[in-house]
Amino acid sequence: MSKILNQTYKIFITTIFVCILFCPVSAQDAEFTQFYANPLYLNPALTGTKKCPRVNINYRNQWPGLSATFITTSASYDQYVPALSGGLGLMIVSDREAKTLSTTRVSGLYAYQFQVDRKFSIRAGAEATFFQKSLDWSKLTFGDMIDSRRGFVFESGDIPRGGTRSGMDFSVGLVGFSENFFIGGAAHHVTTPDESLIEGNSPIPVKLTAHAGAVIQLTESSSRGGNDGLSLSPNILFRSQGPTNQLNMGLYVNKGVLVGGIWYRNGDAFIVSLGIRASNINIGYSYDATISKISLASGGAHEVSINYTFKCRTKKRTFRSVTCPEF
Repeated sequence: MSKILNQTYKIFITTIFVCILFCPVSAQDAEFTQFYANPLYLNPALTGTKKCPRVNINYRNQWPGLSATFITTSASYDQYVPALSGGLGLMIVSDREAKTLSTTRVSGLYAYQFQVDRKFSIRAGAEATFFQKSLDWSKLTFGDMIDSRRGFVFESGDIPRGGTRSGMDFSVGLVGFSENFFIGGAAHHVTTPDESLIEGNSPIPVKLTAHAGAVIQLTESSSRGGNDGLSLSPNILFRSQGPTNQLNMGLYVNKGVLVGGIWYRNGDAFIVSLGIRASNINIGYSYDATISKISLASGGAHEVSINYTFKCRTKKRTFRSVTCPEF
C-alpha cells in the first residue's frame, strides 16, 4: 500500500511540474513569512533604514514533509550613505523548487529619503536585478516511466529540454513613516521579463505589495536608553501577483529582548514567530501551520532569520529611522 501511495504522490508532483513547464502559466515569487526581517526583499524603499551598515540572512524550508520541498535563502547588505541622502544595498536570493527548478537573483538597490515635515518622512527606492533560472531535466519523472508493479523503472520517451534563462528585472517602492507609524507599497517586476525555459512565453507578473503598521508603546523602559518596555505592533500586508491575492494580518508583542508574533495568511496558514533582540543582532524563527488543502502533512514551513547591524560612527545630522518590526 505504501508503494502505491508513494507512486501516486510522484505522479501528482510530476503532473504539477509538467503543467508548470508546458502550460501557459506565469511564475510567482518565493515567499518569506518574516517580512521585516528581510526588508530589501519586501520593499526596495527600505534599503538603508539603519544609521549603520546591516546584514540580513534568511532561510526558508517550505513543505519539508513532502519530497518536493521548496528551499529559499537570501542574503543582503545595506547601509545609509549621507552623501547620497539615502541607502545603498546588495541582495542575493536563491530559490530551489523540488530539487528541479532553481532561480538565482542578484540585485542592486538604492533608496532616497526626504523629510516632509518635522514628523513625517518619505523614502523612494529602486531595484535592478540580474536573474538566472535553470531546469534539471534529469530529476523529472513521467507517466511512461512507470511499471504497474515495480514503479519508476523505464526510461522516458520525452526529449530533454530546458536549460537556463537569464535577464534583467526592475522594481520600485515607496514608504512613508512617522515616529510610530509607517505605510508603504512596492511594484516588483515592472518590466515583466520572460522566464520561459521550454517554449512560448512565461512572463513574471507584476507583484504589487501594500503594507502598513504601527508601534503602540504600553509601558516605558525602566532606564534611559533601555529596551525593557512593553509594546504592541499591529501590521497588515496585501499582495497581488497574477491571479493570486494574499492578505496577511498580524501582531507583534515586544518585551525587553523578546519578540513574539502571530499572523494569519488568508486561507493558507497560521504563523507563529519568536525573536531575540540583542544590542547588534536579532535572531528570529517562525513556523507556518498550513490550513489549506495541502494540509499539515506537508510539514508547513520553517523560517530562520539573522540580522546584524554593525557599530559605526555617525555625524550629528538628523536621521529618522523607519519603525518597522525586526521580524
